[in-house]
Amino acid sequence: MPGDPPGRDSGSTPGRGSGSGPGHDGGAGADRGGSTGAGRFAGVGLIGAAEVPYRRRPEGVDTPGLLAAAFTAALRDAGVAHGEVDGLAVSSFTLSPDHAIDLGWKLGLTLRWCMDDALGGASGINMIQHAARAIQAGDANVVAVVSGDHFGPGDFAGLVDNYNRTTRDHLAPLRFGGPNAPFAMLTQRHMRAHGLERADYGALCMAQRRWAAGNPGAVYRAPLTLEEYLSDRIVADPLCRFDCVPVVSGADAVVLARGEDGIRIRALRCRYNPDHGEGDGLSTGLAGLAREFWAEAGVGPEAVDLASIYDDYPVMVLAQLADLGFAPDGDVRRLLHERIATGALPVNTSGGQLSAGQAGAAAGLHGVVEAVQQLRNRAGARQVPGARLALAAGYGMVQYRYGMCANAALLEAPAA
Repeated sequence: MPGDPPGRDSGSTPGRGSGSGPGHDGGAGADRGGSTGAGRFAGVGLIGAAEVPYRRRPEGVDTPGLLAAAFTAALRDAGVAHGEVDGLAVSSFTLSPDHAIDLGWKLGLTLRWCMDDALGGASGINMIQHAARAIQAGDANVVAVVSGDHFGPGDFAGLVDNYNRTTRDHLAPLRFGGPNAPFAMLTQRHMRAHGLERADYGALCMAQRRWAAGNPGAVYRAPLTLEEYLSDRIVADPLCRFDCVPVVSGADAVVLARGEDGIRIRALRCRYNPDHGEGDGLSTGLAGLAREFWAEAGVGPEAVDLASIYDDYPVMVLAQLADLGFAPDGDVRRLLHERIATGALPVNTSGGQLSAGQAGAAAGLHGVVEAVQQLRNRAGARQVPGARLALAAGYGMVQYRYGMCANAALLEAPAA
């Protein structure tokens, strides 16, 4: 990161402003409302990001080690010295019985601000929101946000059966088999509501696998055909194995700092318990925040160059995009086949969790890290040309039938 440590302390780092760049699917003509450094998250930038490569059943690793590796790599990427970090936020299912402060001690950090997060797929954006506010309030100058998990034998099954009290006391005794069953039923409802078939969801899986081919860190990179998808074993009707994320071990981290360097947070909104579980799950909390989110951003969905959408199942990608206004006419099939499948709207350019893998709580940061790499023109073979605005959306923490948490952030590249 350019700029010296005193600049982060005093907030004297000069602002970079913003420019507009070519967009996809009509984005080039959109009014991007050039950044002036103002806004609810002014004076804070994402200056570093890193991901520890995801692996299935790795040996010789543990959760604290993966989190430490992501932390170290993100600091190196940001050009930040270890002693400059005075804030730490952590999300992990398998760090227990340790917490964020324990990891901070193991990392040798003296902190002024510390946070534990337990929002699963919504944890990354939630932690970024709080970290940015801490920096703005003067409670910290440099905050590392870290998430990840290592799953040993039996760890994932234990997590699924003890996800919360509802799961432990009411669902696990039924041997419900984890989240596949409730999201299979949600997918059935979505199919009926939008007139979709299995092949439609397969098109999304295939599109993300094409992106994964350019991501050396994805656990599944081989091309996926529609025939392979449709002939695969059904896990929970209508879901096959390609609809379910592969469980992996890994970790992600980002670094936020005082000043105008790095990636700007142009808009960020959260909405939790929007319907208290009384709905059908086809709409997430994003529907209730979309209007204020785009008003804060000063642009609309048409200006987005790429989208990192939490994808525990294909149906949730479509639900979140629809909630955020990417299918204004309600035609989800057209959104899928004319924009996502064609690449006109680049969605989950890392391959998403469906191809890259789900490393527990790291899933909440995975899409953010990918968005940062794209906006810094560091995504290699999968780079979206001229990417200036990236959407990241989080979703998670299932209570009985679907997620309670949803949030979104619009990230903006610094001026060239």
